[in-house]
Amino acid sequence: MRRRGVGLGAVKNKHLAQAKFKDKGSEIAADQVNQMSKQLDAFRENLEEFASKHKQDIRKDADFRVQFQEMCASIGVDPLASGKGFWAEMLGVGDFYYELGVQVIEVCLATSHRHGGLMDIDDLKMTLMKSRGKKAQEISSDDITRAVSKLKVLGNGFTILPIGPKVFVQSVPGELSMDHTQVLQLAQETGRVSVATVKEKLDWEHERAHRTLDYMVSEGLSWVDDQDKEGRQFWFPGFFHEASNNS
Repeated sequence: MRRRGVGLGAVKNKHLAQAKFKDKGSEIAADQVNQMSKQLDAFRENLEEFASKHKQDIRKDADFRVQFQEMCASIGVDPLASGKGFWAEMLGVGDFYYELGVQVIEVCLATSHRHGGLMDIDDLKMTLMKSRGKKAQEISSDDITRAVSKLKVLGNGFTILPIGPKVFVQSVPGELSMDHTQVLQLAQETGRVSVATVKEKLDWEHERAHRTLDYMVSEGLSWVDDQDKEGRQFWFPGFFHEASNNS
């Protein structure tokens, strides 16, 4: 017996059914996108209403400002990113982070001879609060982090750098690699390392340790001490405060 082939009508019906399913799927997807868009619009309206009601708290209370920023981020809104537009006029903080960023630059550059371009964010915060005066609005570490992020338009000279449990602001132009970060973590407790220490603790070859430390000296992050009885030491001025607290 010869097997009968599939009829032309059946093929047409199959293709028609597939097209209908595709059209229905596109219709459902478009409807879902439309519903999500309406929800986001409603969220934004509520957010604007909330901001209008609590704008004094957002401007003056650093902790409240952090919570507000996190709430905005959850729906993809960054009200503090620009110095223009509705949010800047509503909250009066559009220029806040740019002004704070300028102050961060001034403090970091003025004190770089002490910390070598690597400043503890808590120390930076205290210095900024003193320079801003008692009547200035309160700032938080989160504010400093956001302000530093605005400085990226100037290049890679200012960066937030987590090292162990601490956070530092790097104010030197060089970009640090994972090797540099590992050395910084190693130096954090005592404020210094040697080539021998780096080789032993990180299990590195001599060339790798020497190259990494030489780069950090060239960038001003580390100072060389050839008078130590244990041999050449590489001191990290950004950690002097930490080392004195641990001693």
